[in-house]
Amino acid sequence: MDSLPDAIIQYILSHLSNARDVAACNCVSKRWRESLTYLRSLYFPRNSFDSRPGSYSSDTVVWKMLSATACLEELVVYSPFTSAGLASWLSLVHSSLKDLELRMDNVMDYQAYLDSPSKLDCIAAAKKLKSLKLWGVLMANPPKWDVFENLLCLEIVGARLEDPALSAALGACPNLTNLVLLGCEGVRSVLIELPYLEHCKLDFYGSGNCSLSLTCPQIELLEVQGCSWIRVRETSCLRNLSIANNAGRVYMVDFGKLSALESLSMRGVQWCWDAISKMLEWSNEVKHLYMKVEFTGDLEALLPFPEVDFVEFFNSHPKLQKFDIHGAMFAALCQKNSLKNVEPGFVIPCLEEVVVQVRSPLNAEQKMNTLESLLKYGKNLKKMVIRILQMKSSHSSTDEFFDEICRLRFMNRKIVRIE
Repeated sequence: MDSLPDAIIQYILSHLSNARDVAACNCVSKRWRESLTYLRSLYFPRNSFDSRPGSYSSDTVVWKMLSATACLEELVVYSPFTSAGLASWLSLVHSSLKDLELRMDNVMDYQAYLDSPSKLDCIAAAKKLKSLKLWGVLMANPPKWDVFENLLCLEIVGARLEDPALSAALGACPNLTNLVLLGCEGVRSVLIELPYLEHCKLDFYGSGNCSLSLTCPQIELLEVQGCSWIRVRETSCLRNLSIANNAGRVYMVDFGKLSALESLSMRGVQWCWDAISKMLEWSNEVKHLYMKVEFTGDLEALLPFPEVDFVEFFNSHPKLQKFDIHGAMFAALCQKNSLKNVEPGFVIPCLEEVVVQVRSPLNAEQKMNTLESLLKYGKNLKKMVIRILQMKSSHSSTDEFFDEICRLRFMNRKIVRIE
């Protein structure tokens, strides 16, 4: 590389990011060391300083490396650091920094949270950020942030949050288009009002009984886990929606008409039947429907789904192309009277793929009738996957039921597959 022009050397080395690689190159020659000024990104892995010789602290080493850069745009730090160290780093690179990712590691460290300024407060210096990602955050009090006008993406993973603190943090990011909160606990009531938000993923850890109110007219993708009460007022742009509650119950949903919705996923142990029926009613334009809800019931009692009319269901979802059906919903479609309203000329016009999960041989005749009806009336059906899961072999009708499924597969071998 000695024969290459300086501009080429600078261009090649500017694509380095791992701090150890940068440090190694820094020792090669004066020419290489001067070329590292043009680094765009620096990444400090978790173990960056595990075997570090010398007397400098890790905060100081990072500061020295950052002081050698002129236009750093991305900084990722997974190694341990202090609030004082973070403040000194951002004082060097705040004018050019666009992407910041930090492993805070203070979820349980209340003493570190009492530092003034805290690590969260120090981030306010990077006013030109476009992306901020934080891991292991304790946010008990509102962070002392000014408005991040340029911030488009905010991700917080593994956090202990209080409602006022989260509200203040979101209020400091009015132009967000992408919001991700994963593995967050402590929240009880979440209010999100972001006019430009397009993608939102929320995963609240705990008892699953928090409430969510979201007002985001540009929202296109929404994934919610751990909420019992959900209200989303403006949904004209919403195309992909996923609601799950693995720890609690879904009591209430309020979405209005979901005219643009293409994909809907409903998962959880127990949903109020009113919430399920409303979601199915509002999503009549959906193309992909995934349902894995085990029980209904408004209170503590776990109840099976009421009967769902086969013809009415598919007539009300004429654009449905892929249907993943598990547990109670499949049983509801397999009731004795579910197929009584089939009229001449009835078809399922757009259905191309069905995934059915079967766990019990009970009501075997109706289940087989439903599977056969999907094949008969789904004129464009290309694939049916029947998943046999944890079926009790001790039941007297298990073998007969499985034989019937195998027969169905043999008669429709180009379409049906058993897993």
